[in-house]
Amino acid sequence: MDHPLRIGIWALVHGNRAALHDPEEPYDASWRRNRDLVLEAEALGYDCVLVAQHTMNPHHPDLGQLEAWTASAALAAQTSRIEIIAAIKPMLYHPVALAKMATQIEEISGGRFAINLVNAWNRKEIEDAGLVFREHDERYAYGAEWLSVVERLMRGEKLDHQGTYFQVKDYVLRPAGQFRSRPTIYVGGESPPARDLVAAQADVWFINGQPLENVQALIADVRARPRQGAPVRFGLSTFVIARETEAEAQQAYQRLLALAKQDTDIKAYVKANTDPAVAMRKTQAKYESVGTNGGTSGGTVGSYDQVAERIAQFHAAGIETLLTQFQPFEPEMRRFARHVMPRLERLRSTRRVAAPSLA
Repeated sequence: MDHPLRIGIWALVHGNRAALHDPEEPYDASWRRNRDLVLEAEALGYDCVLVAQHTMNPHHPDLGQLEAWTASAALAAQTSRIEIIAAIKPMLYHPVALAKMATQIEEISGGRFAINLVNAWNRKEIEDAGLVFREHDERYAYGAEWLSVVERLMRGEKLDHQGTYFQVKDYVLRPAGQFRSRPTIYVGGESPPARDLVAAQADVWFINGQPLENVQALIADVRARPRQGAPVRFGLSTFVIARETEAEAQQAYQRLLALAKQDTDIKAYVKANTDPAVAMRKTQAKYESVGTNGGTSGGTVGSYDQVAERIAQFHAAGIETLLTQFQPFEPEMRRFARHVMPRLERLRSTRRVAAPSLA
């Protein structure tokens, strides 16, 4: 493995990641909590944070919701090492305006910023704002053109673009390229159009949590697609429950599972607003798990040694960036940093020493 493993976290943009009603984690999606969370994650050694984008809370309209791009700018100013990844739904921002915001946050962060393009699953969020929620495959065509405009503007190119969805005449953004050619581009989605977009335009493909064999097949599929430039890198989401023993971890898992089953109204609300063509929802329906974006279906529930070994297996399969979720978030994030991160480093060192010499 010549790619180092990077461990990141999900920001709590809409509060709890596994179950809404948890006595150990009262609901809180505030800026103050997220700021403190990310600053602590940086101090603990986490490498990146994903700030998902929703304008309205996807679980219930009365719940608080952190705004991704203003929060990311503020996080960029208050951190010093951690990568800030801000998700973006292309239909919410014109590419010229978004590219300017991205280059500004890149400057604020000193070259630690990334965008995560997601083509959206929440129909209500878009249509209730008076915007067009295109059908699944057209959203990817729209997103591909949108991203091609943003990418060139972030590079500082003078752009003249006449496309299906956007017309941009002799546009150039400054400053640009102060720290590197442009911010990193992550892309989410697992449908065939999403994989085409990843192969054509992404630096990193962000895969939702699922079993190892699924992830291996997804990586092989994208690696086999036509590609110009550097190879695609891969990230994975997972919800982690790690304890001293497997039995303790399973007990913690069952607690969250029972709490999550109480959220029937939330699940009905999400289902009613979800485009049924979204691949993520189809995949998630196959597995019992807790957490969002695949949750625990990747198998990261167990003893500290078991969880470290499973993450090492994903790393060996090609996963470079692991974005973790926890509940209650802060104490479990600390537990992971204290008990699992050192085991991952030891596993990596042992395997590096044990690798056969090429001399």
